[in-house]
Amino acid sequence: MKSPLRFALNRMVAPDLALADFIQMAKALKCDAIEIRNDLKNREIEYGMPATRVRELCAAQGITVLSINALYPFDVWNDERRAQALELATYARECGAQGLVMCPFNEPGDTRTDAQRAAALRTALSELAPILREYGILGFVEPLGFEVSALRRKRVAVEAIKSIGGLDVFRVVHDTFHHHLAGEHEFFPELTGLVHISGVEDREAPLNAISDGHRVLVGEGDILGNAAQIDTLLSTGYSGYLSFEPFAESVHGLADIQQALGASIAHLQKP
Repeated sequence: MKSPLRFALNRMVAPDLALADFIQMAKALKCDAIEIRNDLKNREIEYGMPATRVRELCAAQGITVLSINALYPFDVWNDERRAQALELATYARECGAQGLVMCPFNEPGDTRTDAQRAAALRTALSELAPILREYGILGFVEPLGFEVSALRRKRVAVEAIKSIGGLDVFRVVHDTFHHHLAGEHEFFPELTGLVHISGVEDREAPLNAISDGHRVLVGEGDILGNAAQIDTLLSTGYSGYLSFEPFAESVHGLADIQQALGASIAHLQKP
């Protein structure tokens, strides 16, 4: 028996909307969960909104905060990363977020070998696990499918999590965009804590040229196979949220984002 579709909204859906309005939109769309971010200018964490205020706004509308997005680059562990992790973990606990999204180093010029990257990944996970346990939150490890990414595939993340005994506090993020980009065919429903969904409709762009800027809402023209990916996840045991995460400016500039989201939800709910 497949689970019903449960939708959530990542702040990337409408980064310019005030949080109270964003929460109101989620409620209107019958989405009872959101993700906040620490990488948007003048919004939430960067803007200095107290975590308790985020909690109040969400609680008033019956909205769950799934995650803060994101600790980056989580797999390059040092004193600065530890300080960031503690700051975000504190905010997550105080605002009621279930977890913290963690993204790997994703820039050109990484000269490390695969073995060095794997060792760095295990070190970071080992250091993060006790922090997550202490603060009572989950770590959502999100492989990024770009060619320059230090962690492209979920399989590598899962093996590293298991190797450091972190199954109690770590989950993987299945991002439909990054799953497609990495050419990954494996699904890990039992270890998936969160699913990010976005569509790409540009059929001309070569795979290695597709970027965040191509990510729109999921519709008829989607080339990522969102519907099939979601179907696989749900039919193999995933029962969590599908969180919309479009990065394209064409989406951010829509006159009626609520209507567009409603249409995307309806498209994905079609039998």
